[in-house]
Amino acid sequence: MALRDALLPEFEHEMATTRKTLERVPEEKVAWKPHATSMSLGRLAGHLAEMAGFVASTFQGDSFDFAPPGAQPVQPTTMTSRTQLLELFDKNVASAKAAISKASDEELYKTWTLLNGGKTFFAMPRIQVLRSMILNHMIHHRGQLSVYLRMNQVPVPSIYGPSGDEGRM
Repeated sequence: MALRDALLPEFEHEMATTRKTLERVPEEKVAWKPHATSMSLGRLAGHLAEMAGFVASTFQGDSFDFAPPGAQPVQPTTMTSRTQLLELFDKNVASAKAAISKASDEELYKTWTLLNGGKTFFAMPRIQVLRSMILNHMIHHRGQLSVYLRMNQVPVPSIYGPSGDEGRM
């Protein structure tokens, strides 16, 4: 079995659950933070939406620089509306699925490098980038988002089983 055939169902499952969570983000609370050092609700939701797009970027060359010397750094996404958020997420998930669907095992084992200001942040095989730095990272932030929702009295969707708000057995 090709690695992509094992990755794709897991990716699709996690993205469907992530979308359910993003659908609940209240537009009127985008500036809300649980703590002064925390990301705002709108920035956290935007980060989840943009992260799905990092998959396709991982296959568009051997490296990516968030702040290339002599050029503008990548601007982080902050949610401005639920429509904007979900459109970005859906577009990024579609491009990610297309990239994974075409990936050969050879491409997945090839080293990919993330740079910041021309300096290596990390270098690892693409499959590790996909699983650790993107998918697991997104799952982590989805967990944060579910706590943000709970703290704002927004019902948390079922993620890996019933939540306290829906799907009780």
